[in-house]
Amino acid sequence: MKKKINTKQKDYKGWELHNFDSADNFRKYQFKLLKKYISGKVAEIGPGNGKLVENYYNLADKINLFEPSKNLSKNLKKKFKKKKKLKIFEKNFTPKTNYYNCILYLDVIEHIKNDKLEIFKALKSLKKNGYLLINVPAFQILYSDFDKDVGHFRRYDKLKILKLLNNSKYSRLNMFYYDSIGFFLSLLSKFLFRKNYKDNFSSKIKIWDRLIPISYLLDKIFLNLIGKSLFIVIKK
Repeated sequence: MKKKINTKQKDYKGWELHNFDSADNFRKYQFKLLKKYISGKVAEIGPGNGKLVENYYNLADKINLFEPSKNLSKNLKKKFKKKKKLKIFEKNFTPKTNYYNCILYLDVIEHIKNDKLEIFKALKSLKKNGYLLINVPAFQILYSDFDKDVGHFRRYDKLKILKLLNNSKYSRLNMFYYDSIGFFLSLLSKFLFRKNYKDNFSSKIKIWDRLIPISYLLDKIFLNLIGKSLFIVIKK
């Protein structure tokens, strides 16, 4: 989960970020999904506190982080001040034609009102055979007061992604759902807690994270047909 990436929310502090960043099992699962695609020049849009940057730093030759939140950008500059191959921009993503080998939007696209335009900018900025990696919350049925509170315009399914990519040029597309345990917990939380989702939020995240190894096994059994998140790999 990341923060709002909206020009009107540049001072967003992201009250939920540290809870998800402390979910080590989930972050390891995410990293396992994306690590084989990362190389060369990399851009991550909306990196938040930079938790995943720490994991893939050594896989890239050059990293540009675009973080429009003043508070989060300041934290990133302090955190990575000794990382010479990493540059931080306190602004929304600025496209460069055929420049990057890999671009990441990890729990960010759902915060952007014009998601189609954002994806178009990213594809334009990729080199041929480059990868656009997108992680988004899955299934609109799970949309809750929590989603609204943290600035999600929507949740996604595969059909919605295909519509977004209509008329876009790419050579390969792979999409799959993951974290099946998270799907059922989110559905349960939506109807049981409603307005009280912030109560014991940290404890709820810890319980969910402990169940991620089970979720990993169930995802294989369910053939990645259901999950709290949707992972998308687009090759230019």
